[in-house]
Amino acid sequence: MNFDHRHYVPCIRWKMGEYQAIFNLSNNATKSITPLIEVPEIGKVPEIGFDFENWKPARSIDDHLAPFAKRVRTKWQRGPCFVDAKLIEPSMRMANGQHPVEFVFDKLRSQGCMVIPVTGLDRDLQSREAIRRAVTKDKRGFCLRLGIEDATKADPRNRVGALLSHIGLPVEKCDLILDLGAPNFEPVDGFAKLMEAIIRKLPDLRLWRTFTLIGTSFPQSMAEVKKSPSTIRRSEWLLYKMLIENLQKTKTRLPVFGDYGINYPSVDLVDWRKVKPSAKIKYTAHDSWFIVKGPNVRDNKFDQYRDLCQTVINSPHYSGADFSHGDKYIADCARGIGKTGNLTTWCMVGMNHHLEKVVADIANFFGSSGTL
Repeated sequence: MNFDHRHYVPCIRWKMGEYQAIFNLSNNATKSITPLIEVPEIGKVPEIGFDFENWKPARSIDDHLAPFAKRVRTKWQRGPCFVDAKLIEPSMRMANGQHPVEFVFDKLRSQGCMVIPVTGLDRDLQSREAIRRAVTKDKRGFCLRLGIEDATKADPRNRVGALLSHIGLPVEKCDLILDLGAPNFEPVDGFAKLMEAIIRKLPDLRLWRTFTLIGTSFPQSMAEVKKSPSTIRRSEWLLYKMLIENLQKTKTRLPVFGDYGINYPSVDLVDWRKVKPSAKIKYTAHDSWFIVKGPNVRDNKFDQYRDLCQTVINSPHYSGADFSHGDKYIADCARGIGKTGNLTTWCMVGMNHHLEKVVADIANFFGSSGTL
């Protein structure tokens, strides 16, 4: 696997709304994307469930992981992807004693998935061993997901070298993802200068098979959005464009753009019996997100989405019904010929549009900037 800075690496939190968004991408977008798929943490998302009476996951780790590999094959059609199991607790084991990371990659292999395992400098030894065995069997290399804290420490070269030695691969057969998480991007121009300095000091920068920078400025909670409609700056995209211009001047390797879609990187454990989530459409615009909200869906149901969709269509941000599967769903819902769906549906709609939009943004940016 190999790609350059004109590609896109979104981090996908493999929930139903997100893998349906991936499944409904256009052929052009699919060719331009290599997703970083995170195995969902047991007990943290609605599809898995949590027993709040006894404060434990409602399903076993075996039941939780059983459908994962088949869904990757079905929804991503055997395309290349990164898979990271970092959200699984290190102490967890399958019923037969197998390490869950090894189980995940064994099942992905049996499904014929073109997977590159992901690990980090801070993973426990047992997880690293499971990754090493998967890398040895699959012979596709592996991906190092480097946190910003790791990149700024005094000895990243020694720690990275030790990991590569343990896995048994040269840097040329490995991918590098520099993960910013959700930092404070302000001021963006100052942060761009800081990131340029950090990137230029990364060990063996030009030798890695691929190099990606991911991060997000998406709010942690929609409660932070006080009025509707609202716009929120896509600071990670603004940072990226500024950073590319700076790196070009010094002939430094250009990173691939990556983000967390329309999500915040971490997921809170929520008792959904007590929560009344609001209706919302998270719509990605040129340098911002356009957020349209309504009252809670438990008391006010989902018919309100027809008006929310019309608000999106009437805004200057709407890309048109032909732009993506998600955009057509918005148009059909507004016209009353499509269903109003549920919260998972609107996650799919927003994420599908976002992925298509970012692919177009990257193509337009590098086409207009003349970057090779």
